[in-house]
Amino acid sequence: MNKNKNQLGIELTPELKKQLLEEIIYYFDTEREEKLGIIASENVLDFFMDNLGRVIYNKALDDAKHWHRQRMEDIEADFYTLYKQEL
Repeated sequence: MNKNKNQLGIELTPELKKQLLEEIIYYFDTEREEKLGIIASENVLDFFMDNLGRVIYNKALDDAKHWHRQRMEDIEADFYTLYKQEL
């Protein structure tokens, strides 16, 4: 399996993965006063991607669906304002 892909198949660019790992290391160092190495930070990232990724992904889809539904309602309302009054 690609090391930049998780169980959901979401692929992280090497740059993004590096940035996320640095942020995990920084968080553990500053907030928990724990030193994490690369392997441990990769394990933390993998854990959250595998366990929270699906929830966050589905929530994003729900939000996009809601946004799209609202826009379609707006477009439909705008469409009916184009009708001309009949005599």
